[in-house]
Amino acid sequence: MVNPKEYDSMTEEERTAHDAAARKKEAEEQATLPYKWRQTLVDVDITFEVPKGTRAKDLVIEIKKKSLKAGLRGQTPIIEGALTKEVKLDDSTWSLEDQKEITIHLEKAKSTEWWKAVIEGHPEIDTTKIVPENSKLSDLDGETRGMVEKMMFDQRQKAAGLPSSDDLKKAEAFKKFQAMHPEMDFSKAKMG
Repeated sequence: MVNPKEYDSMTEEERTAHDAAARKKEAEEQATLPYKWRQTLVDVDITFEVPKGTRAKDLVIEIKKKSLKAGLRGQTPIIEGALTKEVKLDDSTWSLEDQKEITIHLEKAKSTEWWKAVIEGHPEIDTTKIVPENSKLSDLDGETRGMVEKMMFDQRQKAAGLPSSDDLKKAEAFKKFQAMHPEMDFSKAKMG
């Protein structure tokens, strides 16, 4: 993994090549998992195949606040371990689709965080490259939506080499302070 300073010093072509290689490696690692998963800011959905004709009584599925275990009764679990983040138990469910596919729906305890992986120790994804679907922003409550929009703005600013929203606020506060105190010399003041 390239550190941020090295990445920032790359040319556009080098960044594109680096990002493509990183996405390819990530996809290969995710393909090794015995399940597929996707996420939004508020939930994680996991799917995996089971033998055709499987019934609910043939399954062992345990969703806990900080762990998950799922598979066929009497066999090694298909997925088992500590979750990377906590879930809301009351809003997390599972279903058996067409007697051949399990879907596990996990409602995130914190709906402002992207998960790098479902289970600790499993291959991680680069959450900085996630682009949320704009249409889904309307599903969020006002506070969460504001936070997500701020994060997206800051990410765009950083990519363009411009100041973040926090830096802009500090600069504005500094300008107001300067205007209120014209008698003071701010020529050697540094923002940090």
